Amino acid sequence: MNHDTKRNHPKWKIKNRIIANMESTPRTRTALVWALTVNYAGMVALAMAVNLTPIFLTTFGCELGGVAGLTNEQLGRIGAVTFLGLIIGILVTGPLADRLGAKIFAILGNVFISIGLLMLGLAKNYDTVLAASAVMGFGAGVLDMVLSPIVCALQPEKRSVAMNLLHSFYCTGAVLTILMGSLALKLDWGWRNISLWLSLMPAVVGFCFILLKLPPLVQHEEGRMRLRELIFKPFFLVALVALFFGGATELAMAQWLPAYAEKELHFSAWTGGMAFLGFSVAMALGRIGAGILGHKIDSYRIMLACCWSSVVLFLIACSPQLPSVALTACIFAGLAGSCLWPCLLGVTADRYPRGGASMFGFLSTFGNSGGVIMPWFVGIIADRSSLATGLMLSAACPLIMGILLLWMRRHRE
Repeated sequence: MNHDTKRNHPKWKIKNRIIANMESTPRTRTALVWALTVNYAGMVALAMAVNLTPIFLTTFGCELGGVAGLTNEQLGRIGAVTFLGLIIGILVTGPLADRLGAKIFAILGNVFISIGLLMLGLAKNYDTVLAASAVMGFGAGVLDMVLSPIVCALQPEKRSVAMNLLHSFYCTGAVLTILMGSLALKLDWGWRNISLWLSLMPAVVGFCFILLKLPPLVQHEEGRMRLRELIFKPFFLVALVALFFGGATELAMAQWLPAYAEKELHFSAWTGGMAFLGFSVAMALGRIGAGILGHKIDSYRIMLACCWSSVVLFLIACSPQLPSVALTACIFAGLAGSCLWPCLLGVTADRYPRGGASMFGFLSTFGNSGGVIMPWFVGIIADRSSLATGLMLSAACPLIMGILLLWMRRHRE
């Protein structure tokens, strides 16, 4: 066998591809752990961008709304603008990440979050808070676009487990952000000062990404599946809609929990912040648990159990006449809804391993669309009725998602 024939032999093609992948991915266990750690820190920065403003909603209403204060719709608009910026970040990044690589966007996402936090720390009026929220949301969207496919590329043999672990660091970041924000309220540090200090964290993470060497997002012999192929797949279309309702389930409660605890359940701002902290801790534990159980229990069974539990807990949470029971249900709603987003990403990535960043971007766009629409919708309903009514209507989201998951489970092969 001459040199050219040997080089083109199928066995040698496979060997060459393996060598190429080894050269483009971390070569040692230490390098892999470091790469994963930086990505986890990026998810913490993403959580910071999304979860800081909900802690200060009632403070914004008092300080920036004049004598009358800000309306519930205006407060809900802050969260909506954050997630609108997030969706724009995903849509801008998605088509480019597969072509240019994920590293530059991981760096830029952290830079935008840092700039947004600086803007928030210097904000003097409501419009500036909205602009800062949009910039933070855009940076979070850029990160959300690339972190999941990077981690899937680093751990291609266990995508669903990897997604739950990655997204558990979103909850860890939420816990840290809520704790620092609540302490700022308790100790009268001021929301502007804490925003300025927190801007340092994503700047450091962005620098760490500069030092990383990352693998290609698609490591498959046939190359990346184009988005125009995916959008004609019924399973993928149903996954998009299901993730919309999964995002709505998680974020409707997350964005309004502190304000609901204060306004409807009549707890203090500190208690509302601690309830939000408990919600995020429960969500982190749920995602870690789903990652551990993912080796033993079918992901669809886990997601369906979480959907039905979420419906029940949302309905219990909307009982202001029993404030302690309602607040406890709000916290446990974080546990019930914890794995819906990452597990659905994992099963879709398993079904379409050649989807690449574009697939994750499209999925995240729909998931975060739920995060835009539902918190805003809850605020609109609250102005016409009450926050309890708005959150009660949100119980339809996990119900619809559960129905869609039943279809996906029947058609997963």
